[in-house]
Amino acid sequence: MKVKAAVVEEIGAPWTICEVELGDPVAGEVQVRLAASGLCHSDAHVVAGSSPVPFMPVLGGHEGAGVITKVGPGVTGLAEGDHVVLAFIPACGTCPSCATGLQNLCDEGAGLLTGQAVSDKTYRVTRDGQPVIQMCLLGTFAPYVTVSEASVVKIEKDVPLEVAALLGCGVSTGWGSATEIGATHPGDTVVVMGIGGVGINAVQGARFAGARFVVAIDPVDFKRKKALEFGATHTFASVADAAAELPDLTWGKMAQVSIITVGEIKGEHIQQALSLTGKGGQVIVTGMGDFTQSTVDLNLFELTLLQKRVQGAVFGGVGPRTQIPKLLDLYRSGNLKLDELVTTRYRLEDINQGYQDMFDGKNLRGLVVYSDTDY
Repeated sequence: MKVKAAVVEEIGAPWTICEVELGDPVAGEVQVRLAASGLCHSDAHVVAGSSPVPFMPVLGGHEGAGVITKVGPGVTGLAEGDHVVLAFIPACGTCPSCATGLQNLCDEGAGLLTGQAVSDKTYRVTRDGQPVIQMCLLGTFAPYVTVSEASVVKIEKDVPLEVAALLGCGVSTGWGSATEIGATHPGDTVVVMGIGGVGINAVQGARFAGARFVVAIDPVDFKRKKALEFGATHTFASVADAAAELPDLTWGKMAQVSIITVGEIKGEHIQQALSLTGKGGQVIVTGMGDFTQSTVDLNLFELTLLQKRVQGAVFGGVGPRTQIPKLLDLYRSGNLKLDELVTTRYRLEDINQGYQDMFDGKNLRGLVVYSDTDY
């Protein structure tokens, strides 16, 4: 079937709206009619060239939720009409990582930026007979997607699909960075560096986990104000400002957990976070950096003698099939804000404006919403 889509044609180019050909599901796949797609910074990394892809064009988008319209052979547990969230990390359930409880590190994740389908390593999206890469094997900047069942999490029908779309990346990643891989305990001090679509959910997670102080750092006044609404106890415009106040605030203990969720991590951010972290504490590296970046600032004396840790994090350290249902229950009980995360809704044709608003610090999270005219 032919669908409109937002693709990037070359590094540094704006998103272009064009028509692509979407293939029907083969064995182990489903087709989904999407309600919405989140605008995440990770897609901007592809545009900037800091996330490697083998070729262009790339159909962007890796946060989405919708209704299954077609089911391929051999699919079990999913049917037409089911409501689903698309997770940017597939979870096959059988590889060594999945079998040992590390679904967020599923071996199929190795192909996320190749565009090659999990099922047969071919391409579900083409244009003029040539393959188009689906971002994270999803490509939610189109109103329909054909994806592996490993990338699909079935949800109940009481949750609005628009906000459920955010669970496929930003919400789960931020929340888990504080609660799961960050292991925040009641009474802890948690620092969150960068209050965007991921960082704001790290703030929510730290608050829910019982942190005494949740310190949000961001240069944008709008985001600092929003952080207070989502559970932050203190906000600062810079790491330097936070470093000046944190010793008195914590009686010299500093933070037990510092989470880096800036839009693009640089080498200097690691030591900045480490300097805000107390003895035996840990720095959670959640944000994305340039794949060519291998140099960081790190005080080895401080790392060793104060027994600090630096920990990477994917999807918040938890598999999507575990995290997404749990977060939906927290949303139902009022312990997770989803509706309030969406600052602005856009048509697909306005996607470049949506990303500009993100770069300008105007949104916590922008959302592309599909309507009848898109299908």
